Amino acid sequence: MKNKAVVKVMKPASSSRQRTISDLMEETLRHLGEDPAREGLVRTPDRAEKALRFLTSGYQVDIDKLVNGALFRVKHDEMVIVKDIEFYSLCEHHMLPFFGKMHVGYLPRNRVIGLSKIPRIADAFARRLQVQERLTQQVAETIQEIADPRGVGVVCEARHFCMMMRGVEKQHSGTVTSAMLGAFRRRETRTEFLSLITHSSLNF
Repeated sequence: MKNKAVVKVMKPASSSRQRTISDLMEETLRHLGEDPAREGLVRTPDRAEKALRFLTSGYQVDIDKLVNGALFRVKHDEMVIVKDIEFYSLCEHHMLPFFGKMHVGYLPRNRVIGLSKIPRIADAFARRLQVQERLTQQVAETIQEIADPRGVGVVCEARHFCMMMRGVEKQHSGTVTSAMLGAFRRRETRTEFLSLITHSSLNF
């Protein structure tokens, strides 16, 4: 019986410096057939890394620190709505942008959350790799957990570049998602919320 040859697999020497997003973007440019040394692209990898880090900065957000105790005892049990919250996010399937506006309403249980915290919560989840359905649900569940209201409603309207620039290439299609928790699952509460975000306007 012949002895089997022993093949030694040489592991690549570990690099003294871990590759950055900028390094990988430079490599990506080469794979696309571009020249990273071309004048217009010399700083593109660094700029791309900064942009990606900003657009995914929500992963680093501590929601408790963001809210920072901005919960206030108020004898108010009617609906509170913050509407037309602009947001920008990245689709996790193609890493292309989707953007739009979000409407958030809740029914306080004698405690309200600082108004500016609601858009900040929306941004914290939008600045991640996302799908619109999950983004909508995460915002609703976070407000429910933090403020303990009788219910929360979130409606999200967005346009997706993965539909506009590639694939079906439909420029005017929009996507609407909703998340209704607690009292907002009741028909009358849901109807009031949808009516207010649809028909109310702010004219200053």
